[in-house]
Amino acid sequence: MLDAMRRGAQTPVAKLLFAILCVSFGIWGVADVFRGWGRGSVAKVGSTDITAEEFRRSYQDELDRISRQSKQRLSAEQGHTFGLDRQVLAQMIAGAAIEAHADQLGLAISDKTLAEGIQSDPNFQTDGKFNRQGFEGLLQQIGLTEQGFLQLRRKDELRGAIVGALLKSQIVPKPLFDLMHAYNQEKRVLEWIKIDPEAVTVAEPDEAALKKRYEDNKAKYMTPEYRKVQVLMLTADDLKKNIDISDDEIAKAYDDNKDSYNTPEQRRVQQIAFKDKATAEAALKALRDGTKSFADVAKEAGAKDTDVDLGLITKKALIDPKVADVAFSLEKDKYSDVIEGRFATVIVRVTQIEPGTTHTLADVKDQVREKLATDKAHGDLQSKRDDVEDARLAGKTLKEIADQLKLSFKEIPATDATGLGPDGKPVMETPDVRKIAARAFAPDTSDDSAIELSNDGYAWVNVLSTDAPKQKTYDEVKDEVKKDYMSSEHHRLIDELAKKMADKVNAGEAMTSLETEAKNKVEKTEPITRKTIPQSITQSMVTQAFGLPKGKAGHGPSSDNTAEIVFRVADIISAAAPSLTETDELTRQLQEELANQSLTEYTEALKKRYGASVNQVEFNSAVGVSQE
Repeated sequence: MLDAMRRGAQTPVAKLLFAILCVSFGIWGVADVFRGWGRGSVAKVGSTDITAEEFRRSYQDELDRISRQSKQRLSAEQGHTFGLDRQVLAQMIAGAAIEAHADQLGLAISDKTLAEGIQSDPNFQTDGKFNRQGFEGLLQQIGLTEQGFLQLRRKDELRGAIVGALLKSQIVPKPLFDLMHAYNQEKRVLEWIKIDPEAVTVAEPDEAALKKRYEDNKAKYMTPEYRKVQVLMLTADDLKKNIDISDDEIAKAYDDNKDSYNTPEQRRVQQIAFKDKATAEAALKALRDGTKSFADVAKEAGAKDTDVDLGLITKKALIDPKVADVAFSLEKDKYSDVIEGRFATVIVRVTQIEPGTTHTLADVKDQVREKLATDKAHGDLQSKRDDVEDARLAGKTLKEIADQLKLSFKEIPATDATGLGPDGKPVMETPDVRKIAARAFAPDTSDDSAIELSNDGYAWVNVLSTDAPKQKTYDEVKDEVKKDYMSSEHHRLIDELAKKMADKVNAGEAMTSLETEAKNKVEKTEPITRKTIPQSITQSMVTQAFGLPKGKAGHGPSSDNTAEIVFRVADIISAAAPSLTETDELTRQLQEELANQSLTEYTEALKKRYGASVNQVEFNSAVGVSQE
């Protein structure tokens, strides 16, 4: 039985869908089990505990994985903001529930099967053979003992086998496939006309109308809440100002990285590979005699244009040293002799030469100094942050700390929650001004921890006072009120005109009869599907159009929301028979959706059967967030 289950689990669909299950489970499947109970474990499924250490390790692994993909370090706090901690826990709960089911069924992976699986795993092989040294090196890298790895591997294989067995026999019902294909591939042709904004005219409002609008929308005409704050900044730019770089350091750094300051020569190289030297020699003779062109010889050799042109490349980019030496010694547009390279016998030609540039130390001295200072500053950031925290613990103000450590300090008289002052301009010249303002307006006013800035720096914020929002008088905002009134009335009149035009078309009039009133010409789309969004037509209009019968009209706002568009369903084209590609793609999508539903129902049933709960206090502690 396990052999059959294991074969099912090896399919790409099974592996992919178990990942889908984990995501959906993380979004909604774990919410109902977040209850407080006991201490010592983050979660519990039946009699199985998920310890805080196990969770922290899995959570850190996920943070590391995403950090590598994004090439930006993701902190545990950021991961919590994105909900990654809950997703990881959901995966662990789902796995524990499946393991409990396997245990109840008496299923297990034998030591022999487990060992054979590891030995045959390509990740642990070199030249087709199990590499014991590489295997141990990987364990050391991920911080696991061999026994710990085997335990995790056993759990993964068992879970995969059960999931595979569940999915293996699942098929997409033909009626469902036919219905979804007809829905996805049905096409419609739309006639449409955009009403020119000048098609309606808004009358000038009197004083009474403006005052009424002001009174009806008083909440809109308020000053924002402002706060007076102090900001201490610790950035690499601050630290660089106090870093001295000697000439000896600059000279050494230049010598160590000389090539990085130079631009290597580049050449556009064309190459034809031949099956043997004799064929290459004959081709070279024809090229030099002029009886055949380079393109003729390449075609006879069975090479495509993409095979021949290696592009504009440096010498280091050519893998074969023999070819590289010849190509970078050739005159432009000359043919090389036959080259018996490492991988093939070739003839090359150079059609473009971009000379390299060499910079002396004198040329790049300032650049080298800047890089050294930047590197040192980044290296000193953490120790300087510790100095700031020590000074704060000693009771010093942000201003005193700035003076002592020679850091940037600013007292901002008034900022709103978006980092703008009363004049509407940013209160600080930094890309992180919104993040700094957000801390000043955070609900938890006791949070005085450092803010991580986008340039690897830090900031500390101290709120001095708060000015509550104030009502602006009518006279102060009269111009703004009039602008809002005119805009609102314009949209209302355009919408009324669009409805009237759509009613005319629905009553039998041609779309062209609207052109004079709309001050525009009727246009026509190509056949579109529900997922096709033509230019100027919005998704909401496409959705509306696919709900109308042929010949009927509707209307909606234009994509830029400046006008209304009236459209008519000119034609309905039923879905054609699916191609093989369409069949495969739709079948794959439906299999994923059905499998995700099946797996979700399966794990939800297991949760109810064995009992799944999360210790919220322990979970928060493991993640590093407050109970609030």
